[in-house]
Amino acid sequence: MMDIIHNLALSEFEITALWLSLKVSGIATICILPFAIFMGFILSRRSFFGKSLLEAIIYLPLVLPPVVIGYLLLVSLSNQSYLGRVLFDYLGLEFAFRWQGAALAVAVVSLPLMVRSIRLTFDLIDTKIEQAALTLGASPLRIFMSISLPLALPGIVSGAILGLARGLGEFGATITFAANIPGQTQTLPLAMYSFIQTPGAEFMAARLCVIAIIIAIIALLISELLTRQMKKKLAGQS
Repeated sequence: MMDIIHNLALSEFEITALWLSLKVSGIATICILPFAIFMGFILSRRSFFGKSLLEAIIYLPLVLPPVVIGYLLLVSLSNQSYLGRVLFDYLGLEFAFRWQGAALAVAVVSLPLMVRSIRLTFDLIDTKIEQAALTLGASPLRIFMSISLPLALPGIVSGAILGLARGLGEFGATITFAANIPGQTQTLPLAMYSFIQTPGAEFMAARLCVIAIIIAIIALLISELLTRQMKKKLAGQS
């Protein structure tokens, strides 16, 4: 029994990779969530010139190979690029080959999934409720903060969870832009990649694979639960 427990216990190397994944994905999700809410609302409620182009740009990471995203980030934000030098010289920001770069890559890859989920949430809200508040003299900002946002909250949380789960599984953009540096940028998928390439480390790779599957299942179950809750809440408002 003790041997089984010892074999199942995560090593310090694996714990570091798991913690770094949670840190990178969590920070990326928190930072990108306000923008995702704003874009989801705008795409759901507004019609304007160039809307289709904006949608295409936002959803582009869904269809682009993650390696392409990582390469574009590397070209535009590395220390050799103009923008990268400006960010470093004036703001002290450096992304390439750092955990901050991994977080940025995760944010870019997760954004379209979050925006899509949040937009669908706003689409489900009856606009008559917002129009009624508008006729009573409420400002658009007050309507958004007191009506639209609270009604959409379960869907927003669901989108954030899906984005977090997507970030935990990000590989291509991260390894291209932030590299695979143990303890610094080596997230859970990158640690699995290293184990797969290491002879005799198949068990560790399989163990991390199981952890990744468990996290993904939990995220999907929570997202589905929140989606059902949102539908019941909106049905009660109608």
